[in-house]
Amino acid sequence: MSLNTLVVLMIVGGWLSGRAAVKFRLPAVIGMTFWGIALAYFFKTGFPEVIWDLEPFLKSLALIVILLRAGLGIEKETLEKVGRSAILMSFIPCVFEGAAVAVICRYFLSFSWAEAGMMGFILAAVSPAVVVPSMLTLKEQGYGNKNETPTLILAGASLDNVMAITLFTVFLSLGRQGSVSYLRSAASIPYAVVVGAALGFLAGMFLSWFFKKHFHRIRATEKAILVIGSSVLLVQVGACMHVAALLGIMTMGFILLERAEMVAHELAAKLGKVWVLAEIILFVLIGMAVDLDTVVKAGGVGLIVIMTGIAARSLGVLTTLFRSRFNMKERLFCVIAYVPKATVQAALGAIPLLAGVKNGEVILSIAVLSICFTTPLGLLGIRYFAPKLLSIDIKSDG
Repeated sequence: MSLNTLVVLMIVGGWLSGRAAVKFRLPAVIGMTFWGIALAYFFKTGFPEVIWDLEPFLKSLALIVILLRAGLGIEKETLEKVGRSAILMSFIPCVFEGAAVAVICRYFLSFSWAEAGMMGFILAAVSPAVVVPSMLTLKEQGYGNKNETPTLILAGASLDNVMAITLFTVFLSLGRQGSVSYLRSAASIPYAVVVGAALGFLAGMFLSWFFKKHFHRIRATEKAILVIGSSVLLVQVGACMHVAALLGIMTMGFILLERAEMVAHELAAKLGKVWVLAEIILFVLIGMAVDLDTVVKAGGVGLIVIMTGIAARSLGVLTTLFRSRFNMKERLFCVIAYVPKATVQAALGAIPLLAGVKNGEVILSIAVLSICFTTPLGLLGIRYFAPKLLSIDIKSDG
């Protein structure tokens, strides 16, 4: 199969399958994901190698669009309103899930602690590709705006990924080089978070100044290109410096909204259009990465591990929001919104296997199974329960 043919099949087939899913009252991304699974099942041996070379960049680009949209959708006043809860939501549920999965893998699957930690924090990342667009839609529709529930989930889910990825690298280092590297990696977490946010802040300040100075000379589309290009560069710099570049991207969007609001609204509109294509590519690629034989191998044991993690994460969410201003219905909705997994699991699932980790194949199997199981479950849960658990509050401009 030529690259041209594959790209057409991915984009057109992904769009058609998404529309078909909507006809059956299912989220479009479920159709896109299953289209990717079908492509992989029938044509995987015929895929050109270049698509797998491009896959990490394409996924990273889609994630950049997601996090920019998240940052551009969070106002300072709103963030201050949910600030403490959002910070706690960014790490407590993640740590609860990662720890619970690690324990069950250590004592029931006979993993080493390093392998158990890798498995735990691969699963502990909630999917921004699923959660961010869903929450932005709910905000636009007015659901939960009184207590800013979608914003709480937006901020918490985006930062949750930074925590999960960072802790995964800690346990990967432990598995490769032992306790000395583990301690060094653990000590680097505050550095990674602070420097990553600082880089995003500086980039946001510069772009805000530049766009305001040249507002009428640069078209909105050109502004979007510059922001996406800056974000790609930020990811590269973050990889070299070993800092949380994803947090920096979201921070950059937040600063743009705070310092150049008109520009931010232009960018949000353009990125919304970019997301139409990015969403198709991302979820079809996620589906293409699914190996059905690998999913079958994970079997019932994999489901037990995943369900244990979800239960622990749910407890973490309820613990975080205990005695907060959010009512019980809103807390339950936060539990549901924190279920979907896709992006990080697809990106990290194969790394332990490639690194020569003993139980790498089992880790990959469970990571893939988590995508197949939690993505439709979480999406359908968000769509079905949002009108039942969240009140509508449309903000007026006046």
